Amino acid sequence: MPETRPQIRTFPCRSDNIGVLMRDPATGACAAIDVPEAAAVLRALDETGWTLTDILVTHRHGDHVEGIPEVKARTKARVTAPAKAGSAVPQVDATVREGDVVTVGSLAAAVWETPGHCDDHVTYWFEEAGIAFAGDTLFTLGCGRVLEGPPQVLWRSLSRFLPLPDETVIYSGHDYVLSNARFGLAAEPENRNLKDRAALAEKAKAEGRFLVPTTLGEEKATNPFLRAAEPALARAVGMEPGADPAAVFTALREWKNRF
Repeated sequence: MPETRPQIRTFPCRSDNIGVLMRDPATGACAAIDVPEAAAVLRALDETGWTLTDILVTHRHGDHVEGIPEVKARTKARVTAPAKAGSAVPQVDATVREGDVVTVGSLAAAVWETPGHCDDHVTYWFEEAGIAFAGDTLFTLGCGRVLEGPPQVLWRSLSRFLPLPDETVIYSGHDYVLSNARFGLAAEPENRNLKDRAALAEKAKAEGRFLVPTTLGEEKATNPFLRAAEPALARAVGMEPGADPAAVFTALREWKNRF
């Protein structure tokens, strides 16, 4: 039988961004998720031999879009970006909002508006493939910094991931795994799963790898920001077990900002 699962290539960009290419083997269509750095994306295309047809933008920040003009000039790829990003994303061909569907060949993704890190942020949820491209909303062992809006907005965005299957594969826009692990252990030092993942992250770093992607099941067991309903995390921020998870999340995010 022909291969039907998406082919994925991850690679470092800039100082700590993660570049991602996703190819549909059924059609040959290929998408870059953001373009943090043109040279890294073009090099990955050369190495794989894949032909870029699409660029899916998660949000407007420069470290996710600055490579678009050069990559588009080379590949003529179609640029899809959040409608709420306005003119901040260069050379946009199509804009998307909550509830829209984007396709990369035969692969289809629902567009989720996931604000909090910034107002225009979107996540691309490829349900049939079991893959979510979460940009700077959800990281391995962490979450994005709240730059626009109150922290409760980001908590609502993160909460959308919780009902997805545990095997959902999550790609994020940065490799902050080691610093996230250190914070997680400060907040929940008795979490055995987190201790194991922190050790794995150290090993991966020593070998030149990173723990991106991750799975939702792994994050629910180890990511403090998805565990805001857990009594141990409430106690860690001086609240009673059973405290409002949004309030616990807010306290955790403020702690992480100072950590």
